[in-house]
Amino acid sequence: MVGIVLASHGDLASGIKQTASMVFGDQPDVVTVSLQPSMGPDDLRAEIEKEVATLSDPEQVLFLVDLWGGTPFNQINGLLDSHPTWVAVTGMNLPMVITAYTLRMNPEATAHEIASGLITESRDGVRVKPEDLEPNAPAPAAAAPAAAAGAIPEGTVLGDGHIKFVLCRVDTRLLHGQVATTWTKMTNPDRIIVVSDAVAHDELRKTMIQQAAPPGVKAHVIPIQKMIDVAHDPRFGATKAMLLFETPQDLLKCIEGGVDIKKVNLGSMAHSVGKVVVTNAIAMDQADVDCLEALAAKGIEFDVRKVPADSPESFDGMMKKAKSELAAQA
Repeated sequence: MVGIVLASHGDLASGIKQTASMVFGDQPDVVTVSLQPSMGPDDLRAEIEKEVATLSDPEQVLFLVDLWGGTPFNQINGLLDSHPTWVAVTGMNLPMVITAYTLRMNPEATAHEIASGLITESRDGVRVKPEDLEPNAPAPAAAAPAAAAGAIPEGTVLGDGHIKFVLCRVDTRLLHGQVATTWTKMTNPDRIIVVSDAVAHDELRKTMIQQAAPPGVKAHVIPIQKMIDVAHDPRFGATKAMLLFETPQDLLKCIEGGVDIKKVNLGSMAHSVGKVVVTNAIAMDQADVDCLEALAAKGIEFDVRKVPADSPESFDGMMKKAKSELAAQA
């Protein structure tokens, strides 16, 4: 695995490592180097060499640095000529770090390949609201409407006529940082579809979800019956969709309506009155237990984890704990 060194003036590097762990989970072979006021250039260079030596593969190292021309970059730059497999990228930001984590999940990737792959996404992470403040922002197109499925004649078959589900996830928070970054990069959907009767009729939440979509991926919020209709419409046969459900109950309604879902990622089920905490991200009441058992009886396979880097937890163990604690609470 490519080792990553986060380098900065002050504590930026350690802070961004901690924040990235909240989104992506703790990562091996990631170290930080910080230039403190009491340190000189030689001190920093010695610190860099010491941290690189702790990596499992010191021949493949990616340096993510705060500033081009600053002391951390200059000291790292002085090492690159004697280490041709090392590479440094400046302008370190959170999208850059998360993208680097994602790209190095490919065990064959080199430091140079990861550096090339993260540049565009890191730049795309710099955005402004309102959008008209973007320099040289293109004027909105007047006539060219998107080629939505509704504009395609009924009966048309695209692809094999069956929508593809690259991920189906239950998450109380729906579309947020962990989903918009780690899961989207891992599964590569062209659509994120939030399926919820409640959210589909809440214009504020609907708008916030649509605006949270990562660059290049469209987000839609639709009611359950609409999702059932889409699943049976051959015009969506070329679509790769990530489905997000707020509750397992909404998911069960979709499956009972004929949506062909085989595997479900249980990411987050928030705690509320009457629920028991069974993992660090999942709380359940009796209705949740009954619903998940009904899904399991239909042959659904469960993947219990918040982010791809986490080790999956035992679904059976989680259910056993929920039943035990609910019984004790009764």
